[in-house]
Amino acid sequence: MLENQKFRPHQVIGPLGEPLTLESLPKPGTTRWVVRRKAEVVAAVAGGLLTVDEVCARYGLSLEEFAGWQRAVDRSGMPGLRVTRIQHYRQVYERQQRY
Repeated sequence: MLENQKFRPHQVIGPLGEPLTLESLPKPGTTRWVVRRKAEVVAAVAGGLLTVDEVCARYGLSLEEFAGWQRAVDRSGMPGLRVTRIQHYRQVYERQQRY
């Protein structure tokens, strides 16, 4: 193996404890993002299955959008990815930061 090549796992553990592979991730070009799909993509990056740049290119996401998913998972877990709850979780997080 060349020195500059990074090890890339064949699979990582997904948000529900299931193995994730490149084949089991949402299809490239996915436009309907439910909580589970977002969480799978975040887990794939966290586990080294894909890079952030690869995810943005594969799914047509902006860096800011993907970073928002990562922050939501870090702050509130999978429920933080629900579009209808984003504002609520932001408010809770901001209150916690004040104290």
